[in-house]
Amino acid sequence: MATSTSPFAFHRGGYSGWLGFAGTLAMVLGIFNIIEGVIALFKTYFFVTPGGQLLVWNYTAWGWAWLAIGVLQVLVGLGVLAGQGWARWTGVVLAGLSMIGHFAFMVAFPVWSVISIALGALVMYGLITPPRGATGVPG
Repeated sequence: MATSTSPFAFHRGGYSGWLGFAGTLAMVLGIFNIIEGVIALFKTYFFVTPGGQLLVWNYTAWGWAWLAIGVLQVLVGLGVLAGQGWARWTGVVLAGLSMIGHFAFMVAFPVWSVISIALGALVMYGLITPPRGATGVPG
């Protein structure tokens, strides 16, 4: 019986470069979101919008939301690199929440918001495409 050597064959486990990329990028985006949260908490004048207010909440609530999302993204990034299955799906949800948050934040910082939305989409792609059981760190 012949074995399949197709590059599209399904392999369980092993190393995935996409998971390594997505886990690392999730941690970097989490750190950026933590920084945004701290700035929103302590320097509300930094995020000036034309109307003077954010679209959703006040600056304190916005800061706490970004702080929480950022910390969770860093933890999820570590979980993804460790090969934890829960971290992949949690990372997809957090990347989606971050993308929605940056869409709402587009009035204050349009360029950064578009970049963050694009990077969030890359994180989602990197977490969804590798096979089940793959890890982001070779070994």
